Amino acid sequence: MKKIMLGLFIAFGFSACSLSDGNNYVDCGANTAVNFTGFPFYCNYSVKSLPNNPAAVVIGSEEKMNEYFTKHANSCPVASDPNIDFTKEYLVGLFAGAKPTSGYSIKITSIVENNCEIVVNYYEKAPTAGETVTPSTTYPSDFVLIPKTTKGMIFNKTNENADNMIIGSFRNQCTGADCQKFYQINDYNTLKFLNVGANQYDFGQYKYTPTIKRGEYTLLLKSVPAEILALKGQTKTYGSPDSADQGGIYFELRQGASVTKVYIDNNDTADQSAEIKLFKKTIQEKITSLK
Repeated sequence: MKKIMLGLFIAFGFSACSLSDGNNYVDCGANTAVNFTGFPFYCNYSVKSLPNNPAAVVIGSEEKMNEYFTKHANSCPVASDPNIDFTKEYLVGLFAGAKPTSGYSIKITSIVENNCEIVVNYYEKAPTAGETVTPSTTYPSDFVLIPKTTKGMIFNKTNENADNMIIGSFRNQCTGADCQKFYQINDYNTLKFLNVGANQYDFGQYKYTPTIKRGEYTLLLKSVPAEILALKGQTKTYGSPDSADQGGIYFELRQGASVTKVYIDNNDTADQSAEIKLFKKTIQEKITSLK
């Protein structure tokens, strides 16, 4: 397996380096998962100098954070926590470099460590067939927080299916800490979004914690009713979710350029077929299992 060695660039301050092929990988024993948290960087920060070529950065102090990034007022509908405790964690960022249009992305999928290094697995996505793009230069990036470490890092580019689904249960009048439960299910991990706001379903603005488990998207896709698959990018509501504080189920399916969104009343309603009711139960049980 070919990997990209960035061991010399792990920083107690700031570091940046190319994502081009580097040294050969050296086996350092069995890998174990590293817990990390997705960080909605763009809500509160901007990059002072965007890299034209693929690069990785590791930030280990507030001083270096301020040197290379500009902090601004929260630009997301839901306030995100911009604070990083550099006594306990590092900010790791990946940049895909300059791209000619929108529709490109780069994503960290999992992080593992062994006896001598940390391996950050990631993939890149290009625009899919039929996807509407904006013909202007973009700079895709992804940022996560990891526990503070003295180990060097390797960045390993993988091939992943970018299709995913988001499932959620909501009760907008509920004031508890865990009233809105939302998860993104991929074929490489499951993300738990933190502190989702009522009716605020732009999930890029939330921190998240991952569970690494393969094949979950493909498995759950088999249970999606044909009538939902036939929507192909449309939005549909079944019943009147949460109209009487009864809550509802949210389902979002992203396949290539198509984004389908469905809201389902927790109460069984006349417009819910037997297949929709069964699918609603499947989502409810899946969310319960992911708590």
